[in-house]
Order: sequence, then C-alpha cells, then structure tokens
Amino acid sequence: MPPKGQARRNLARPTRGGGAAGRGGRKSAGGRRSSGMRLGQPGPAPERAKRRYRPGTVALKEIRRYQKSTELLILKAPFQRLVREIAQGVTTQDGPDRWQSQAIQALQEATEAFLVSLFHDANLCAIHAKRVTIQQKDIQLARRLRAAWGAPI
Repeated sequence: MPPKGQARRNLARPTRGGGAAGRGGRKSAGGRRSSGMRLGQPGPAPERAKRRYRPGTVALKEIRRYQKSTELLILKAPFQRLVREIAQGVTTQDGPDRWQSQAIQALQEATEAFLVSLFHDANLCAIHAKRVTIQQKDIQLARRLRAAWGAPI
C-alpha cells in the first residue's frame, strides 16, 4: 500500500489489444474496433459549439436584409383568407365572392406599406420616450397623431 497522499501508478505497459489468443488477449476482430473504424484512423470530428452572436447583432442583420429585399413579408394564403373573411362580413349575401389575384396583391402591398410606416412612427415615439423597445402605447400614440393630421388611421 502506498503512503497517504501519493497515488498508485500503473507500471504495466498498455497494450493495443493484440497479444496471443491463448494468453488472455482479445480475439482478433480483423483489425477493426467495435465502431467499424480501423486502428489509427481519426474518429469523427467533435461537435462544434454553435456560433453565438452578441445581443442585437442578428436583429441588425435582419433589418439590413429586409430593407434590401422587396418581397412581401406576410404569407399570401393567410392574407387572402383574411381579406375574403372581412369582405364577406362587410358585403351583403348576394355580393361577389370572386377576387382578382392582382386586387389581393395590391391590398397586401398597401397593407404592408401601412404597417411599415406605422412601425416607423411607433419607433420614433419609443425613441422620444428614451426607450428602444416599441410598446403598445407607442403604436396607439402614432395612430392618434396620424388622425390629428388627417391621415387615415
């Protein structure tokens, strides 16, 4: 028994799994490990940690991406269902239930332009209040100021 505080060292030489079958060694597996890899071959690469960006970096990247693009951001099918539902509630029972695709596209473009400008105004309201996050009261104030200037709400 070694004295306290000292760890016992393994003085035996490590084997590579070879040796004769009669002397307690492993049986030959054709020179392959259980995983199917050859000895001496590198194993699979370790999993890399996913890249983490600092807070706000991805948001700025998304802002730049969406400002460059011109495609519509609201999905077409849900918007079309919403337009049809609203039109059905507004019109009489014998009203038309057919829409030109260009009409729905024009409505969607106008809707997205309205929302972008509303969020822009709400962002200005939030900045005026020394905040960076838009809140519900910012959108309400932006709509109220628009109505005061005669703009459609």
